[in-house]
Amino acid sequence: MRIVSLLPSATEICFALGLENELVGVTHECDYPAAASLKPKITRSKASEDLSSSEIDLLVRSQLDETGSIYALDLEALANLKPDLILTQRLCTVCAVSFDYVAEQAAKLTTKPNVVNLEPRTLDEVFDSIVQVGELAGSSNEAREYVASLKKRAEKIAVEVKNFDTHSVLFLEWADPPFASGHWIPELIERAGGANTKAFKHFPSRQISWQDVNDAKAAIIVLAECGFAVARQMQDAATLLANLTYAPKEIWIADGSQYFSRPGPRLVESLQILAGIFHPEVRELYLAPFLSSGEVRRFL
Repeated sequence: MRIVSLLPSATEICFALGLENELVGVTHECDYPAAASLKPKITRSKASEDLSSSEIDLLVRSQLDETGSIYALDLEALANLKPDLILTQRLCTVCAVSFDYVAEQAAKLTTKPNVVNLEPRTLDEVFDSIVQVGELAGSSNEAREYVASLKKRAEKIAVEVKNFDTHSVLFLEWADPPFASGHWIPELIERAGGANTKAFKHFPSRQISWQDVNDAKAAIIVLAECGFAVARQMQDAATLLANLTYAPKEIWIADGSQYFSRPGPRLVESLQILAGIFHPEVRELYLAPFLSSGEVRRFL
């Protein structure tokens, strides 16, 4: 089977299930594991990395209105790859080439690939999507065993922190303007022993006002912007701090691109990160590898 992944999370799933040889094409954002970067890339972004977060927000809104996507798909490259299976999604038009456009173009290919929509909103649905990819690629048993191991790790973290103090949390997926977390992230916060303030559990993240941010009065604020590593978020953390009218106990920055934006296997690591942020009792144990790699940083 020849697989094209139009999602970084689906690319991670393919590698986790040992399907790297079947994976013939990926997006420009597929950077994990490192070997994914060596695969042919068939998309590009229309947004510049030099823009500020507020400028990116305005650009995204305008391009979604005009074209329905902020990504361009290399149709010639896609045809040359002769895919049997294309993994994409309808969940978020900001995160990938639109599903309808992909399906329309795939119908024109000689191979008539199966275009599959991966659209998890909860952690269990993320696990189900891993099994789904395994079934589509003939690796059903491997996928089920792998998911069982992920669930066991997630449950272990939840059990270890369940008797610790609970802190109020505001998780921001964007800071300028602020977007409160949605989909699987509020669920991860609950499993990690935090209490959500402003959040949209199992629904898309949503823009909120600075008044909403301050009214939440969260003890802990976590900033993990969609698509950004920690270094890029430092300026937005300063913007966040400048707009606060109260003093939170802590502000943390985490790599949103790698650990929170992508509904893939590493959401278990995301759960570990949150548990370490919320609970000093396990902070050194849980956060040490992420702090040393620079993927998590305490800002305040």
